[in-house]
Amino acid sequence: MSAHPAKAQRVGMEVSIAVSHAVQMARAEAIAAYPITPQTHIVEHLSSLVANGELEAEFINVESEHSALSACIGMSAAGARTFTATSSQGLALMHEILFIASGMRLPIVMVVANRALSAPLSIWNDHSDIMGARDIGWIQVFVKNGQEAYDHTIMAFKIAEHPEVLLPTIVNLDGFILSHVVEALEFIGQEEVDGFLPPYQPRYRLDPKKPVTMGAFAMPEIYTEVKFAHQVALTNSARHILEVWEEWAGLTGRRYRPVETYLTEDARVLFLTMGSLTEVAEVAVEEMRAKGVPVGLVSLRLWRPFPFEALREAVKEAELLIVCDRALSPGGPGGPVHSEVRTCLYPLETRPATVNYIIGLGGRDVPPEAFHDILAQAQKEQESGPSGEFFLYGVRG
Repeated sequence: MSAHPAKAQRVGMEVSIAVSHAVQMARAEAIAAYPITPQTHIVEHLSSLVANGELEAEFINVESEHSALSACIGMSAAGARTFTATSSQGLALMHEILFIASGMRLPIVMVVANRALSAPLSIWNDHSDIMGARDIGWIQVFVKNGQEAYDHTIMAFKIAEHPEVLLPTIVNLDGFILSHVVEALEFIGQEEVDGFLPPYQPRYRLDPKKPVTMGAFAMPEIYTEVKFAHQVALTNSARHILEVWEEWAGLTGRRYRPVETYLTEDARVLFLTMGSLTEVAEVAVEEMRAKGVPVGLVSLRLWRPFPFEALREAVKEAELLIVCDRALSPGGPGGPVHSEVRTCLYPLETRPATVNYIIGLGGRDVPPEAFHDILAQAQKEQESGPSGEFFLYGVRG
């Protein structure tokens, strides 16, 4: 890993506030926001930065998350670098508008502080909110700590605004577990960010002097072709995502990959995680390997577009893959991540057996010891022959 730049500054800061500063350093020009736990600190701090003159941007207080994203669509269509943030029920209330943002190819950046959906009411973390928004046509990444949240927020603007991408982008960070903790972070200077992220130059924008039509009515004769173009753009965005991540690595020394691996070289059993539980799983894997148990860890960073080839390469030597979901697909085959992983692995001639554990719903604690228990249960399940069932870890009664 290359040395950090001379102007890097090490700070202790709440992760939500660090995200706000990332948006500030990206020189966002338009922000629409509605407060909802646990993302409120992000937009609350941004409103202070704007009010104090530290960020030159239009900040719009709206009456709902539906209105927040609607306002962002208008501001982005007018050519502004646009940001918002939400969580849980707020993301659900946006649902109708999420498809409009991506269908109109507007490079809005949104941070989602992942939180369980009601009912029953919960303010704590799991991934049910974003898993209900898998198919909205946005680029989506998951981060495991505050440094990654800061980094990916800045990078999201460059990815979204790339002229061959032009797609809205979500950065997922776990509510409370990340959003409300103070971590040691490294910021780079404004000059470096400006060099990395130039001003946004929209290809098309709403301008009374040069009228254009956006979001028009589509007859059946062209609707399918428009959706196909969207699919191609989202799939092809993977190449540009990697280019941006590689450029960031050259700038900061921090390199990111669509699928991350940890101690997988000789592992025949792998865990698969997303988000902040990845670091908990890393501790558990270290403990197991210290006892001579050859296990490893794979984590998904890029959720959309799905990293098919990278995941196949990461798990091809494994015999058992334990997929840990933080959301349940009620009435379905278990967790949404497991469903997609099995689809991804299907073309492999030899592929690992998979078993699905639903963990940490509604913010239930998942300590490293839980992964020890899950491994023992999963291996017992494999010995008796995979049942195709999923397991809610730790469920009582």
